[in-house]
Amino acid sequence: MAEKEVKLMKGNEVIAHAAIRYGCDGYFGYPITPQSEVMETLMELKPWETTGMVVLQAESEISSINMVYGGASTGKRVMTSSSSPGISLMAEGISYLAGAELPCLIINCQRGGPGLGTIQPSQGDYFQAVKGGGHGDYKLIVFAPNSVQEMHDHVAEAFDLAFKYRNPAMILADGAIGQMMEKVVLAPQRPRKTDEELKAECDAWAAMGKPSGRGRNVVTSLELQSEKMEIINQRLQA
Repeated sequence: MAEKEVKLMKGNEVIAHAAIRYGCDGYFGYPITPQSEVMETLMELKPWETTGMVVLQAESEISSINMVYGGASTGKRVMTSSSSPGISLMAEGISYLAGAELPCLIINCQRGGPGLGTIQPSQGDYFQAVKGGGHGDYKLIVFAPNSVQEMHDHVAEAFDLAFKYRNPAMILADGAIGQMMEKVVLAPQRPRKTDEELKAECDAWAAMGKPSGRGRNVVTSLELQSEKMEIINQRLQA
């Protein structure tokens, strides 16, 4: 059996490595302390040259979460990362993702608040995370890592559950674990899913072109009929 690959790195850095190794299709983010190393590490690793993963710095947190919305709509494995004030800016977009039943991964490396607060670690976003954070009637799948190794492991687990339940997932970290360095056993590289594999997995709901054999897949969080909205809410709560 081949030796395990062990590295010494920060929690934020390992998120980037895990995303690439899991086969993530795209990262869209905006820098904010104390999580900027996630995007910085991705830029340094240049996964677009090896796996084809897209890495893009948007002009704001609002732009980045809406880029995630677009990527998730096509069945791609997409993610973003931010810290507390940035996650608050993303809250409307996260709510839209939940309402449209789209899977994605969000990393929140918490800092102290309220407002801009401090760049020091905090766990003040707990209630926001577990109750959804946006306006009404949804919850996130939330992971709370207690080590740098779990920061790595939760990336794959969060993506898998996000797609199983078609719901956004969040890794709720903080500035301490994001900046802390530990030994990490890295997962083997998984290939990104091909277009054929995506169609087999997501054809029933993703916007990836309409074949002749099925109706249109419409990605929206809008439902004007209250009785239909109630059914959607009951499904999301279940």
